[in-house]
Amino acid sequence: QVQLVESGGDLVQAGGSLRLSCEASGAIVSVNDMGWYRQAPGKQRELVASITSGSSTHYADSVKGRFTISRDSAKNTVYLQMSSLKPEDTAVYYCKAFISLSYGSQFYWGQGTQVTVSS
Repeated sequence: QVQLVESGGDLVQAGGSLRLSCEASGAIVSVNDMGWYRQAPGKQRELVASITSGSSTHYADSVKGRFTISRDSAKNTVYLQMSSLKPEDTAVYYCKAFISLSYGSQFYWGQGTQVTVSS
């Protein structure tokens, strides 16, 4: 069984910073693409940033220049450094990863971590 566990969500003032972490564990052969998504109340889940196994990155326009995604492949962990936070960044942040096991590969989601930015 595979688990993705996020951490780092918190209440922060506008202009502040937070660092989210997501660690994959279980009978993993390899962790391929990883990403962060977020879902605000009443809105659809959206991609925030993604990173490939080769560390190529992609960002939503709304977070470019403020957020940085990175990974530590040895620890099967992906990070999201968030700076200059805005109230509109308030959401539950989810980690998603494409993980290979001995019998196949599939996407997995974490349980989410709440980020609240106060104005």
